[in-house]
Amino acid sequence: MMRQYELVERVQRYNPHCDEALLNKAYVYAMRKHGSQKRASGDPFFSHPLEVAGILTDLRLDDATIVIALLHDTIEDTDATRAEIDQMFGEGIGRLVEGLTKLKRLDLVSKRAEQAENLRKLLLAIADDVRVLLVKLADRLHNMRTLHHMPEHKRGRIAEETMDIYAPLAGRMGMQDMREELEHLAFKTLNPEAFLRVEKHLEDLRSKNTGLIHDIERELSDALRERGIKAEVEGREKRPYSIFRKMLTKRIGFEQLSDIYGFRVIVDDPDTVYRALGVVHTLWSSVMGRFKDYISTPKQNDYRSLHTTVVGPHRQRVELQIRTREMHEVAEYGIAAHAVYKDDPHAYDGSSLPKLSEESQAYAWLRRMISMLSDGSNPEEFLENTKLELFQDQVFCFTPKGMLITLPKGATPIDFAYAVHTDVGNTCVGCKVNGAIMPLPTPLQSGDEVEIIRSPAQVPPPTWESIAVTGKARAAIRRATRDQLRKQYAAVGRQMLPGPFQRAGRELSDAALERAAPRLGMPNAAEVLAAVGRGELRSVDVIKAAYPDFKVPPAATEPMTPDHGWYSFARADTMKFRLPGSPTDAAEPSLPVRSIAGDLPVRFAPDGGAVPGDRIVGILTPGEGITIYPIQSPALKAFDNEPERWLDVRWDIDDNKPARFPAQVVVSSLNVPGSLARIARSISDNDGNIDNVKMIARTSDFHDLIIDLEVYDLAHLNRIINQLKTQANVSKVERMNG
Repeated sequence: MMRQYELVERVQRYNPHCDEALLNKAYVYAMRKHGSQKRASGDPFFSHPLEVAGILTDLRLDDATIVIALLHDTIEDTDATRAEIDQMFGEGIGRLVEGLTKLKRLDLVSKRAEQAENLRKLLLAIADDVRVLLVKLADRLHNMRTLHHMPEHKRGRIAEETMDIYAPLAGRMGMQDMREELEHLAFKTLNPEAFLRVEKHLEDLRSKNTGLIHDIERELSDALRERGIKAEVEGREKRPYSIFRKMLTKRIGFEQLSDIYGFRVIVDDPDTVYRALGVVHTLWSSVMGRFKDYISTPKQNDYRSLHTTVVGPHRQRVELQIRTREMHEVAEYGIAAHAVYKDDPHAYDGSSLPKLSEESQAYAWLRRMISMLSDGSNPEEFLENTKLELFQDQVFCFTPKGMLITLPKGATPIDFAYAVHTDVGNTCVGCKVNGAIMPLPTPLQSGDEVEIIRSPAQVPPPTWESIAVTGKARAAIRRATRDQLRKQYAAVGRQMLPGPFQRAGRELSDAALERAAPRLGMPNAAEVLAAVGRGELRSVDVIKAAYPDFKVPPAATEPMTPDHGWYSFARADTMKFRLPGSPTDAAEPSLPVRSIAGDLPVRFAPDGGAVPGDRIVGILTPGEGITIYPIQSPALKAFDNEPERWLDVRWDIDDNKPARFPAQVVVSSLNVPGSLARIARSISDNDGNIDNVKMIARTSDFHDLIIDLEVYDLAHLNRIINQLKTQANVSKVERMNG
């Protein structure tokens, strides 16, 4: 176990101005509080926070973060209190130790909804101070290193959580070495057979290529030195999980892998990076299509480097990364490389913590995730979108003005539009990619220039959600869909309320609705209207909330005539309702209402429904939408005492696009051979369409046929009925709901 002076010395190596007294006090306090506690391995419990602190010294973090690491289990596992830690170490440290205590209880692979909610808490805590994540990742890394001491039934859960959440988070924060080790340890637990197979292949390769890494390091170092380039060259073998993942994604065997070995060339400045690249490509043949410049276009986590693949000694392909020392620190330590204490070693005063530089692009991702939280996406949506973004590779695209937009691999112009701004996405109607008009589902490639074509009248259709790749775009599309649906229900609610208010002798106004909203637990008048439109709120409750002195009269016994405005409908699958008083050619004349998720469902009543020419009424059913009945339907009697559910409606038929509507007739005919055929022929001759026929035997001489028809309008239906009545084998014809 690391001694007290050893920990201080490790910090002093990279920060000679560290607060030695603060570190010593935290070491002694944590050791005393954990006392004789033991870990599952049998080691003293204090060895765990000490190892976590040691991992963070490798990341060269500030004194405060090392202290937080030493104390991170004290409130959870000892009798230490937040007040005591505040008093001894300052409120800043106390706040983060308490935050880590809460996060320690998270179980990110429990039920999906709980996992999502816990991930939200984790990201919110990170947004408050990213040191929470750094300590949490170091805590998880040490737990994974000692996972073999845990009971077997817990190992899989912890490893899965590590692979799904913590390793990708480390990658997003630019901490690639930590990500690789977390993935390595999780892979070893989750898929031990595959791990051992890859390890066996690597052992065989090592025996064939003995000394290869050393030979390449020496040959490359000599070539660079001869050209006056001072550089550090280090080589390494790729980890088993990285190899296994490439085998899966490329669907190839181990023998087909060509870049098992990777090398880093570290130089002094960016100009020398490109000079070194020239030396490498002169020394060995480069592999076409395997060069990437992450210096001119850095990754979202601030990673900068040149990548190239060459055919080196022994005809072995090797991958090289060429970067400066500063770039290497960012690649190794990620956001931890931005700690401001390096510029101001005395920044910590005990009450607040020095912040990390917000110039880090990794913060942009964090801010985007937090904005999704504030947008109110539900936990499962948030989990889905976050995981999508955690695991995606990247493409780099440009606006016409040259602004760089970084997107996940497979992203479309829809994702690009929302990455620029939510308003740009919501008003997107088309796009140009490299000057050519392209479909919105087109996958983008690195280097594409994308121009978004906009229209202020556009509303993003729900189907875009299945096209979009980024969480931001999906969340914005869902939000726009919900807002549009809310407007539709609010329009319904606005037409339902005038009648009840008029009968109550009270004035319906926006002021009255705003007055009612807080009493109904609603944020504003629009939500009140939407709740009424959805059937979640009764009109009488709105009246009482707006006018507390209103007394509800005894229920009326006579049927109520609906008087709540009008809507216009065409066909069941292409129905429209209009905002009150909107002319046909208004700027926003109508909103589509179809029986699909995200739109207000409208359907015809069973047993015949209604056809154009009938006077019709709509009945609002909470959670189901609007059902259209002919005014003479006997089924309407069931709603006599619920006048707030009645909507006056009228037909809106396009004569240029004739459509059929459902109707039902009952035909009594003689039970003789050919009777059904003659009835069907008569309907067909009059351009009717039979959907279904049900036969009911009444006597041996007569039977009733219940026929479901499709007709254009009431006149068409009456013509068919009259034609059927003229047949000798037909005794009676009646329309259902007639």
